[in-house]
Amino acid sequence: MTVTQGQPLTTAITDILVTHCGLDPEVAARAPAASLEELGLDSLALLELSAVVADRYRVQIPEQAAQLSIPAVADLVARSADGPPTAHAVPAQHHGEKPAQHHGEKPAQHHGERPAHTENSIVIAAPLPLVWEITNDVANWTELFTEYAVVEILHRDGDTVRFRLTMHPDENGISWSWVSERTADPKTREVHAHRVETGPFEYMRIHWRYTEEPAGTRMAWTQDFSMKPTAPVDNAGMTDRINANSAVQLAVIKERIERRVQTGELTVKESGDE
Repeated sequence: MTVTQGQPLTTAITDILVTHCGLDPEVAARAPAASLEELGLDSLALLELSAVVADRYRVQIPEQAAQLSIPAVADLVARSADGPPTAHAVPAQHHGEKPAQHHGEKPAQHHGERPAHTENSIVIAAPLPLVWEITNDVANWTELFTEYAVVEILHRDGDTVRFRLTMHPDENGISWSWVSERTADPKTREVHAHRVETGPFEYMRIHWRYTEEPAGTRMAWTQDFSMKPTAPVDNAGMTDRINANSAVQLAVIKERIERRVQTGELTVKESGDE
């Protein structure tokens, strides 16, 4: 099968760049012949583009893509693709692609680098059922985290939810976006999640755990991941970033939940009300 060439594919590539890589659509419209580099896309943005194109069209974007215009990238995909028949194909995991690795599998290693692992936790002065309910309400994560600008629920199946997260613009004005999936187990009070659109990661898995303590509820995040060899940061560098950001976000979540409990905005459910 081949990808439809022409304007639809150019539009699809533009949509990927806008949705996943932070491209300003007005800038792209004003300079249709400009290269991706001239449009202000950096190496991390190009890595996101490469990951999404690989998922949708089974095409590898070359490192020199920064020198190509959007129509040139579309032409490259059209000439190289051996995948979906249209430019609007859904992500490959909906079409039998091997699923992302889950918590029991051993990931592949690259260049001898060990997989990365982080553990961060905080105690929230609130009952476990309440903390569980608030922090697993993915649709309202923009009210819980400071880093997310938009949450879009894509699919629900029981306790499993697939969703798109879009962050607030970074210091370069880029709004990063990706799709994740998480499954919550109310019986064990654990959540297993993974990134569906991995971007610069070979894989990213997150394990949430909730336990009762005398001072309230301990919420712990464990993250296991590995960066792609082409990523602009290695496992060690990303470990430092995740540890720093997790500490900030956990503190924010703690403050927001405790404040809402103290003001009476959140009330504790009686046992058996869940």
